[in-house]
Amino acid sequence: MAKYLLLKHYRGAPASVNDVPMDQWTPEELTAHVQYMRDFAARLESTGEFVEHQPLSPEGTFVRSDGEGRPPVTDGPFAETKDLIAGWTVIDVDSYERALELAAELSAAPGAGGKPIHEWLELRPFLTPPPTITE
Repeated sequence: MAKYLLLKHYRGAPASVNDVPMDQWTPEELTAHVQYMRDFAARLESTGEFVEHQPLSPEGTFVRSDGEGRPPVTDGPFAETKDLIAGWTVIDVDSYERALELAAELSAAPGAGGKPIHEWLELRPFLTPPPTITE
């Protein structure tokens, strides 16, 4: 089994087919979208392929140390994850092909008008340790 991260983006990825911003969806459209995500997770829980998923709030702050005894530095003139990452799903699957299949399915979650979003998702494998070579 290999773990993959499916990242949902607010922006930065190519535009989705149904490219209506979520803040313009009706309450019913939001409910349908969230239910699709829950059903997706429940089905993958039953197959042992689901690890977790989390939506993210648009609020957030970058923080870095500016040295001992100095106050932390926050934010800056750059794109922040709060502007880019909407949430994620972690899956644990048998193959890269299965990860692609599930990412494509998740991409079809409903959006405005109840139509599939067909959004671009970023699929990234978790870093694993290199194989140990013994002689």
